Amino acid sequence: MSHPRRTFLSLLGAGSFAALGGSALVPRRLAAESHDAPVDDQWDMTWVDKVSGKYKAVFDSPEVSEGAALFRACLWRDNYKTVYGTERSNMSPVIVFRHEAISLAMNDEYWERYDQGKETKVKDFKTKKWSKVNPIRANAPGTPEKWAEYNLISFMQSGGVVLACRVAFGDVVGNVLKREKLAHDAAVEKAKSYLVPGVLLQPSGVFAVLRAQEAGCSYIKAS
Repeated sequence: MSHPRRTFLSLLGAGSFAALGGSALVPRRLAAESHDAPVDDQWDMTWVDKVSGKYKAVFDSPEVSEGAALFRACLWRDNYKTVYGTERSNMSPVIVFRHEAISLAMNDEYWERYDQGKETKVKDFKTKKWSKVNPIRANAPGTPEKWAEYNLISFMQSGGVVLACRVAFGDVVGNVLKREKLAHDAAVEKAKSYLVPGVLLQPSGVFAVLRAQEAGCSYIKAS
C-alpha cells in the first residue's frame, strides 16, 4: 500500500484499504442518451442532471474495501486539479454502492446497532476493535486539511453523487425485520431512515452504473 493512502486511512480511522482488484476502464460514450421522464416516481433520477461537468466518471463499488471507492473518487478530482487546474464545477464523480458495499451507504446508527464493523471486517484504526461507525461517512476529529473532504458528506456537498443498490438494500431491510420485528413496509421505511442523507436508492446497482455511463461517465471498478 502506498504511504499517502495508508496515512489517509489512519487519520480517517478506518484501518487500511484492502488490496486492489483489477480495475477495468470502459470507454465513455460519445454522447449521453436521451430518456423519457421516469414513469415510476419512487426513483429519484434528478442526479443525472448533476452529471454535467466536462469530466465524468462512475466509481463502481461492489465490495466494502474499507471505502476505497470514495478515496478514488476524491483522489481523481484532486489529481485533475493538480495536473490541469480543473475546478470542481467541471468534475462529475458518481459512486455506486452495491452488492456487499451497501453498508457504506448507511449511517453510524445502523453500523453500531447492526454490528456492521464485524460484518464487514472493518476495524477502528485506534482501538483495533470492530468499527462502530461508517468509516467514510464523516472524518474523524483531527483529520488534516489535506483529507478534509474525503468523506461522504463533503463529497456530496461538493457535487458528488452517491447511489445505492435497492437489491442489496434488501439485506438492510432483512436486518431490520429480524431485529425490530416490524411489518415489511414499516421495516423498509425504518431501513431508509438509516441511509446517509443524500444517498439515493436506485432499482439496482447495475442500473445505476449503466445509467451513469449513459450520462457520459467513464467507468472504473473502484473496490
